[in-house]
Amino acid sequence: MAVDDVVKLVQAFANLLSVLVWPALLTFVLIRFGPSLKDFFSSLGEFSFKGAGFEATARRKQEAAAALMAAAVARPDAAATPESTARDAKEAASIVGQVDKRTLRRASGAWALWVDDRPDNNVYERQSLEALGVRFVIAKSTDEALAKMAQQRFDVVISDMARPPDAQAGYTLLETLRAAGNHVPFIIYAGSSAAAHKAEAQRRGALGSTNRASELFAYVLSALKREG
Repeated sequence: MAVDDVVKLVQAFANLLSVLVWPALLTFVLIRFGPSLKDFFSSLGEFSFKGAGFEATARRKQEAAAALMAAAVARPDAAATPESTARDAKEAASIVGQVDKRTLRRASGAWALWVDDRPDNNVYERQSLEALGVRFVIAKSTDEALAKMAQQRFDVVISDMARPPDAQAGYTLLETLRAAGNHVPFIIYAGSSAAAHKAEAQRRGALGSTNRASELFAYVLSALKREG
């Protein structure tokens, strides 16, 4: 068997595993935390208010929580286990449950710039915030991000770290903005939640750095409260 054939076989096997494992993991999450999640969603049913032309309902919070839980399953970190992913899913529900009226009002008029050369990797994360009313503009490069920021004001910027050919493109964009006097809340959403990486991001002027969808969600809400 040729080397190329072996590589293709390994890739096919890996793809098969991803198809089989993650649905099973999602099932584990639902079984393990089903009762508590059911109680959480039931409690949301009591929440509804209207104001300033904007209607926030339990369904919006349910959609946000569901999207965050999907993100936890779809994008686990390298050290993820079924148990840790299940905890992330439960934490996502808890964080959404803490969203208050003021935050919902602020989110309904907020604009976020998401900078990532592979935006399809972050669909669920965006959906969780879109459920609250946040609107997104996508940029796939640092130059595109700067061009869009010259045209429009954003309430928060979310960036990945590496974008070819710059292995630290997230920091490059952050430093360019800060040098120009732009202090928009900036969040790194990359492949690490290591304490050292979080500290480095904050030292450079970012609001935070994470690879976890629920923590990203919390960072964005924190940014909107600052801006509101």
